[in-house]
Amino acid sequence: MSREFQVTFDCHDPLTLSIFWRDALGYVHPFPPGADLPEGTDPLAAWATFLEQAGVPKQLRNSSSALEDPEKCGPRLFFQQVPEVKVAKNRLHLDIRAAPGLQGSERMAAFEAECERLVALGATRLQRHEPDLPMNTGFIVMADPEGNEFCLD
Repeated sequence: MSREFQVTFDCHDPLTLSIFWRDALGYVHPFPPGADLPEGTDPLAAWATFLEQAGVPKQLRNSSSALEDPEKCGPRLFFQQVPEVKVAKNRLHLDIRAAPGLQGSERMAAFEAECERLVALGATRLQRHEPDLPMNTGFIVMADPEGNEFCLD
């Protein structure tokens, strides 16, 4: 039997990093617990109100953030504030499937377009790997705004 899981990011700025990944993946910020809010309500504004009403001190209000797949297919993403900086290459990273079903130059062109979009959101392009068939169909290595590596694959 499979298990549900979430992917947790240690980071300095959970809100900013969650906004990047929200926009990169098409995920959404969930509403605060027990919130029954009208359609179109901004979840981040709802969280700000919730945390203030709960008496959470301002310096703790950006200690975590979360994202969910609106289609309920992908894992929940959780962002938790930590004091230390990232010092080494990730041992685990996300691959964004940016060109499903495409091959060759079409695949790489789709990666370039997605790379451009993600750079505009705050990502950094690190390296392009050309296709080397049959084992490697090409990919682009990137980093999110806090330096966590991920691939367009």
